[in-house]
Amino acid sequence: MRAVLFSVVLLLAGCQEVQPDPGPDPTEAAPPSATATPESATTPDAPLADADSNTVTLLFFGDSLTAGYGLSDPKLAYPALVGAELEAAGVPVHVVNAGISGDTSAGGLGRIAWTLRQSPPDVFVLALGANDGLRGTDPAATQDNLSAILDAVEEAAPDARLVVAGMEALPNMGGDYVSRFRAVFPAVAEAHDAAFIPFLLEGVAGVERLNQGDGVHPTAEGQRRLAATVAEVVVPMAKRAAG
Repeated sequence: MRAVLFSVVLLLAGCQEVQPDPGPDPTEAAPPSATATPESATTPDAPLADADSNTVTLLFFGDSLTAGYGLSDPKLAYPALVGAELEAAGVPVHVVNAGISGDTSAGGLGRIAWTLRQSPPDVFVLALGANDGLRGTDPAATQDNLSAILDAVEEAAPDARLVVAGMEALPNMGGDYVSRFRAVFPAVAEAHDAAFIPFLLEGVAGVERLNQGDGVHPTAEGQRRLAATVAEVVVPMAKRAAG
């Protein structure tokens, strides 16, 4: 039924059948200096070497859904909301929102090393792939990019707990593409022993009142739904990381 929920975003892809492209454009993997600034980034300018050892660093690595595109305040985006839930539970956290609007898995791979140098995570949430699906990127390329991102996290922060958030492709991409794209995310999670969120936009995609006028980006209420979905996995994980 998720394909039906996603019909609202067909406006982005037009009325024609969209053909998958052969792979990501290499220019999408430009370093951070050549990319847009995250909509609601809280990434510090220097590593948190002096951070309280009891503080759990949550790094959310995604696109406009993570950045909180169109919201009046970054604190309304789901990463900040998950952090607030943990703080309310007595868990000290540092939330890093490394969401960049329009980013793809290739773009994420191009900036992951820089991001990890700035903020080594205790919990890493990978929420990229939506724009790959919109562009018709070869699912095999998306899978390779996402897996390489997690490889980089495992090398830079071996003790970090990993989370992969799944996404869905547009139904007009064709049944074969939709199935192959959907299979990317659980495969990446399994390969890296990561916790898995089947669908980041569960209960939000296609619900008019939970999305902004473009029908794609969640409203503040929609972001609260995303936060609830993500918190089910991340909150207990962060509590364990805190000891």
